[in-house]
Amino acid sequence: MPEPPAPPAPPAPPAAPEFPAAPEASAGETLERPLPEGVRKRVVGIAADGLSGLTPAELPVRLRPYVKFTREARVKRGATAIAAALETEPAFRARIAERVRQGQPDLVAALEAGAVPAAADPQDVAAAAYLLRTAGWARIVGEVGEEVERAEHEGHAAESARLAEKLQSELAELRAVVRADAERAKVELESAKKEGDSLRRQLRSLAADTKRAEAATRKANAELDALRATGATERGAQDSEVRRLKHRVAELEAALEASKRAAREGRSAEEMRLRLLLDTVVQGAQGLQRELGLAPLSGRPADSVEAVSPVAASPHDVARRAIEGDDPALLEQLLQLPQVHLLVDGYNVTKTGWPDMPLDRQRQQLLRGLGLVAVQTGAEVTCVFDGQDLDGPIPMAPPPRGVRVLFSRTGETADELIRRLVRAEPEGRPVVVVSTDREVADGVRKSGARPVPSTMLLRRLVRT
Repeated sequence: MPEPPAPPAPPAPPAAPEFPAAPEASAGETLERPLPEGVRKRVVGIAADGLSGLTPAELPVRLRPYVKFTREARVKRGATAIAAALETEPAFRARIAERVRQGQPDLVAALEAGAVPAAADPQDVAAAAYLLRTAGWARIVGEVGEEVERAEHEGHAAESARLAEKLQSELAELRAVVRADAERAKVELESAKKEGDSLRRQLRSLAADTKRAEAATRKANAELDALRATGATERGAQDSEVRRLKHRVAELEAALEASKRAAREGRSAEEMRLRLLLDTVVQGAQGLQRELGLAPLSGRPADSVEAVSPVAASPHDVARRAIEGDDPALLEQLLQLPQVHLLVDGYNVTKTGWPDMPLDRQRQQLLRGLGLVAVQTGAEVTCVFDGQDLDGPIPMAPPPRGVRVLFSRTGETADELIRRLVRAEPEGRPVVVVSTDREVADGVRKSGARPVPSTMLLRRLVRT
């Protein structure tokens, strides 16, 4: 924009003038176009840096509020006011120019000599010329603006060329893709034609097969009708034979029932004789015990086997729960044998029946059921748990009456303890071992014990 006539400079002290007078050659120069944006930003930045070094009296009134701002805030929020003050306040512009003289003396000297440094940034040169108003400053600013515009135009041209090249490349790629798609579609069309010809041939073959199948169906229907007629004749004969056989079966069932009745009567007499003999033997044994003055039995062979016994735990650790169900008859019969000893592989049973419970809960559940079994049957019950991985005493609630609880020693498994307990029993005493472990079952069977699976005991516990 054209520069308005500059007002007269304020009078300077006579002893030392503060600012040098502007050269005569620059008095009539004006800009033919607005400051280029890059030059304007440089000028505003230089003025924003110099605001903090001026007194309030040296600042234009409109710029005094911006003195308290930071340099970045002055540039951002006061750019318009600073640019206007530089354009319309010669004294303020002269003060900012003096700072340029002090900060860039070489550049100022070159501009005052009428030369432009070749290595300097054109926008820095234009900003200094605008503030100093040296001879030819308007020309310098205008040339910088033209150079910037030319650079921007060249940049736009280069960007347009790059974009055009990119579009041409993309167009070539699209053409290649279209050609490839066309070739692929052509191949697929040929394949579809071949597949259609194959399907038509298959259709003709299927039509011929359908006709043959229809002819075979008609023939089969005729044969079926003939078979139905024959079957009706044979059915009558079969009905007569079935009635005769039913009559014969009824006669045989009556004879079988009579035979069973006679067998039951004979077996009852035999059982009565055996029971009388057993009572005689028992009474004789009791009399012999009284006559010899034998003391009551105070120990069992299992008590002599060395193992780890649990220690008593607090009553709060004891849990109770009831289960209902059925049990197999075989285990019930074994438990009724005189002086029977029931050996239970504890964890084998609990991990079969309650695998999701903690081990202490498993032991409590099993021992509670074994206590009921001991009370109901009078059998000697020993429950063995694996204790080889346990350190120190094993806390748990006192076992139920009639149930012995043992843990294997360090370095020994529960299976080995069970085999030692079986070998400790006298020959001929009935010993029942509950374990699903095949090795345990085979080992105790060789020692004369009777193994039964864990599921059989679990069903018996459910019943109790």
